[in-house]
Amino acid sequence: MFGGGGGMNPRKMKQMMKQMGIDVEEIDAEEVVIKTTDGKELVFDDADVTQMDARGQQTYQIIGEPEEREAAETGEGEEADEEGEAAGEIPESDVEIVVQRTGATPEEARAALEGADGDLATAIDVLE
Repeated sequence: MFGGGGGMNPRKMKQMMKQMGIDVEEIDAEEVVIKTTDGKELVFDDADVTQMDARGQQTYQIIGEPEEREAAETGEGEEADEEGEAAGEIPESDVEIVVQRTGATPEEARAALEGADGDLATAIDVLE
């Protein structure tokens, strides 16, 4: 379409995109992480990230070589909490809700939640 194998002048391309209502912005990203459904992460260190806004639709382009790793290797608190919840552990926030509503100790609240398979309403009913 553009011919010549060398592509189009970047400045002319940007001008054409602007005319079509597409705004392009470079994002200064240190790291980009993509979590896959099979428990892996694609980690791009020092990637070139471009954000395109075409009439309200946001699109991101990532250029770089990813490193693949298991999601469990991250060790970050939030992700570890999500994994724990998936494994059947009771989230601390649920324990706090039951404690506040019933006045029970955290241990009693956790036991009630475990007995109710994590159902807040049932655990609260049991303790009230």
